[in-house]
Amino acid sequence: MKAFYAQEQKRHDPKAFLSSGAAQPNPERPERVERLLAGAASAGCTIERPRNHGLGPVSAVHTPEYLDFLEHIFDRWQRIDGASAEVIPNIHPIARNGSYPASAVGQAGYHIADTACPISGETWQSALWSAWSAAEAAETVMAGAPAAYALCRPPGHHAFADVAGGFCFINNSAVAAQILRRNAARVAILDVDLHHGNGTQGIFYARPDVLTVSLHADPVRFYPFFWGHADERGEGPGLGYNFNLQLPRKSADAAFLETLEIAFQRIRAFSPDALVVALGLDAFEGDPFGGLSVTTPGFSRIGEAIARLGLPSVIVQEGGYLCDALGDNLTAFLTGFGGKAR
Repeated sequence: MKAFYAQEQKRHDPKAFLSSGAAQPNPERPERVERLLAGAASAGCTIERPRNHGLGPVSAVHTPEYLDFLEHIFDRWQRIDGASAEVIPNIHPIARNGSYPASAVGQAGYHIADTACPISGETWQSALWSAWSAAEAAETVMAGAPAAYALCRPPGHHAFADVAGGFCFINNSAVAAQILRRNAARVAILDVDLHHGNGTQGIFYARPDVLTVSLHADPVRFYPFFWGHADERGEGPGLGYNFNLQLPRKSADAAFLETLEIAFQRIRAFSPDALVVALGLDAFEGDPFGGLSVTTPGFSRIGEAIARLGLPSVIVQEGGYLCDALGDNLTAFLTGFGGKAR
């Protein structure tokens, strides 16, 4: 299986975020890349550099207003007397149907959902190359490969069309799905991250051509809190094309795999032509976020189960944070997937 990654993705290096109001080191650290690269190589992947795909694939799922913000906000922020070294919002609108602020401070609050997405001078290029890795993997699958892996860092599934959040700036899974739609009449996105893929849900919420399915820790007391519940089924033409499956905290392999079968039933009913797997490895029992209890062998079984769908698949890296088993978990998933893929 080919894997795609560009070294520019490592340059984004956020320093902190707030957790329960307290400043903590940001867990979305560049070191994740080294662990994931080692895991992909151990699974037999060939690592290739993606091409520069320009803004086309990104602007297909994000607003021009938002992309302009991401590209220029850091330089604008530096002109504010006494501003923080990184762009971090301190005010947010309670609704998004009002006027659009002109100030950098106001726009930061408008376009960034939480404190987990500090923007530095390197963030824009890192996020672009992350998205281009997803784009290259999608084009590889469109060209006939049964599967390809995109080592996307920063991750993407919490990014809405015009909002960053949860360490995510550009929605890489959405970028991949939109590219697959060029040849595929219907595309399914299966998100197996610990956290609900709220940004992906938001981007496709009113569309019937992309089915979004997410398995995640129950958000009633867990990030992202406001999204990921069973009654979120889509709207307008997309009603019935969004499916959320909540897992009790600390659920392990058996519960995860049982719930995955429910997800497969919905995916088969949709009869997609291609699949995007939003691969979060933070469901691991030893992940710093500690929400679920999937084991390393469990990731192999998850990969095997998804591969049995028999769909051309783009595997997009989402979460999975620094722990000794991070690379092993990726190896297990990719090896399991490759062992059962067509």
